[in-house]
Amino acid sequence: MITKQRAPRNSHTRVTFVLQNPDAATVCVAGDFTDWQASKAMRRSGEGVWRVAVELPSGREFGFRYLVDGVQWVNDPAADKYVPNPFGSENSVVVT
Repeated sequence: MITKQRAPRNSHTRVTFVLQNPDAATVCVAGDFTDWQASKAMRRSGEGVWRVAVELPSGREFGFRYLVDGVQWVNDPAADKYVPNPFGSENSVVVT
């Protein structure tokens, strides 16, 4: 799930990435905005719900995926759209 809000800087959008995965030990979000490095660790809350908020420039599209336990790439079922990637699968896309 993705939620979006206007960020304090009007030229940015605050995007909150949320993934439900009660079996995961760690979850990160990686994408165009992290050079595809798993550098945005998500925090676990409640019943296996993982979340992190990121400020992104408004009016753009960003590919992303979740990295679960450092080995499994997962798409967001509520992404704005999906695009093919060079690995034979798809990336989630968030539109700001």
